[in-house]
Amino acid sequence: MPRKSNVTYTAMLSAYAIAGQIDHSRKLFDEMPHRAVASWNAMITAYVKDKRHGYGVDEAYRLFLMMPERNAVSYSVMMMGFVNAGRIDEAQKLYADIPVNWRDPFCSNILMNRYLKSNKLKEAVQIFEGIVKKNVVSWSSMVDGYCKNGRVAQARKMFDSMGEIRNEFTWCSMIDGYMKEGYFEDGFQMFLQMRRENYVKIEPTIASVILDSCGRNGRYIEGCQVHGLVSHLGLNFDLFLVNTIIAMYSRFGYMNEAKKLFDRLNHKDVVSWNFMLHGYVLNGMLDEAYELFQKAELKDPASWTTMITGFAIKGLTDKCIHLFNMMPERDDVAWTALISGFSNSEQYDEAFCWFMKMMENGVMPNPFTLSTLLSVSAGLAFLRLGQQIHAIACKMQMHQDLSVQNALISMYSKTGNVDEAYQIFGSIGAPNIVSFNSMITGFARNGFGKETLQVFKQLVDAGQHPNDVTFLCVLSACAHIGLVEEGRRYFDSMTKLFKIEPSPDHYACMVDILGKAGLLQEAKELIETMPVKLHSGVWGALLSASQIHMNLDMAKLAAQQISEIEQDNAAPYAVLSNICGFHGKRMDEEEVRLSKKLRGIRKSPGCSWIGVI
Repeated sequence: MPRKSNVTYTAMLSAYAIAGQIDHSRKLFDEMPHRAVASWNAMITAYVKDKRHGYGVDEAYRLFLMMPERNAVSYSVMMMGFVNAGRIDEAQKLYADIPVNWRDPFCSNILMNRYLKSNKLKEAVQIFEGIVKKNVVSWSSMVDGYCKNGRVAQARKMFDSMGEIRNEFTWCSMIDGYMKEGYFEDGFQMFLQMRRENYVKIEPTIASVILDSCGRNGRYIEGCQVHGLVSHLGLNFDLFLVNTIIAMYSRFGYMNEAKKLFDRLNHKDVVSWNFMLHGYVLNGMLDEAYELFQKAELKDPASWTTMITGFAIKGLTDKCIHLFNMMPERDDVAWTALISGFSNSEQYDEAFCWFMKMMENGVMPNPFTLSTLLSVSAGLAFLRLGQQIHAIACKMQMHQDLSVQNALISMYSKTGNVDEAYQIFGSIGAPNIVSFNSMITGFARNGFGKETLQVFKQLVDAGQHPNDVTFLCVLSACAHIGLVEEGRRYFDSMTKLFKIEPSPDHYACMVDILGKAGLLQEAKELIETMPVKLHSGVWGALLSASQIHMNLDMAKLAAQQISEIEQDNAAPYAVLSNICGFHGKRMDEEEVRLSKKLRGIRKSPGCSWIGVI
């Protein structure tokens, strides 16, 4: 029998490791008369990849320390072991000990990617800037990291500086970053540019990102065009892609088109069934959803959860409970859907009762569960309850989850604890648009106008893209502190700088700004030139301003318009009565009261609530 070489031993121990026989690998390793660096690396790799034993990384590191000599692979494997095990401190210490010429790019990429996955963008940037030999993974990871943290402007600068080393992943990350931040036009134009670059192949993943964004942004024409491209390229047999197209048509409300694609599928996976279910629920077609659910060949917890969500949207909480109790397996997502259903139906006691049942059943809440409960606490303005949920989040190490942090900002703001909200906001390493909006809303709601505008400036300086909610809060702040010119500037910037079409709510804010400043005629002219359909809130802002300045003619106009939109609204008659009384016009006041009486309108009774601890 020929003598075994190091290559043979190393190949055999690797084969045992791949087969899951780590003990055989180690026995063979111990029997080796001479071990090369490659043999040590193979054994360390085997321990690092071993998922069945809890001592894998520890044993790998013990061997690593015993190595008579090491190379770049040795350090890369050990770094990967620490990082995958979540032992970042040890990974950092090891990284500091790696010879400089062996750090780049692999070890640096490993640690940098871990920082990015942990939302530690600052630390990731420090590693990236220190890499002497950057490869496409280094650049692409940072582009993706900036995009995932909402920093698309910085991502684009890095993307442009890469030149032709960009690959499909880089393009996909940049396009997805634009889409997720609301820059649909920029993302779609980049997709078209990518098509013009011959060296980049259209992969199902990229096509899926575009199709998903078309659906989420209601871009029917572009969605159909990309669907046609997918068919032309022969990608319409990719199940993942077809499922995405089904979801897209569902979001457009074209359930017939989605159903045709679904019926044509020779092989349907559970995602196919779930996307159809979700489409029916999304479009309020609950009967069709339940019929499909009953005959679904494949179901998973997500299928059941979708139906529970559908019943919850309709307020059918009894059916939610019935379906929940029938579930063969109840995961944290199903429990959260039920709790969220009670919350949305304003059955807050039930929401917390089911949360307690969830805990009693040994099911750990996820960040969205805690975010939902914090929203309930905010809705009730019940600080004590919110603080208890905050304590649970800290105990379960979820207090640094971004969705929980955003919910905490809203909860503390709505209960009047703006300082606590701002402290949490300041602790977020990479706040997203929801974080900024929550803080801007909190300051605006509590009357801190200047602070509202300061946070808005932080948002823009950070390269974030404000959305319609952001501008509602900013304009409300301008109205609160009487900043007319600033309000005009912010309002104009919506279309000119940020390509956001103002909604009736934005116009209502602008009318409020002008009206409070006494510019009632200008406010009226703004209403008359509105390109969107009016709602009562716009005229309500003018009516409120008319009351402040006791302008009877303008109040009559606003009241008349409100009464035509909302005939049962008593507010305009009450305001008119007060203004008439102020001007001493008793006859007009009596006419208003009589008109109100004849219409059978009553003011809504006030109500109060108390929290029992």
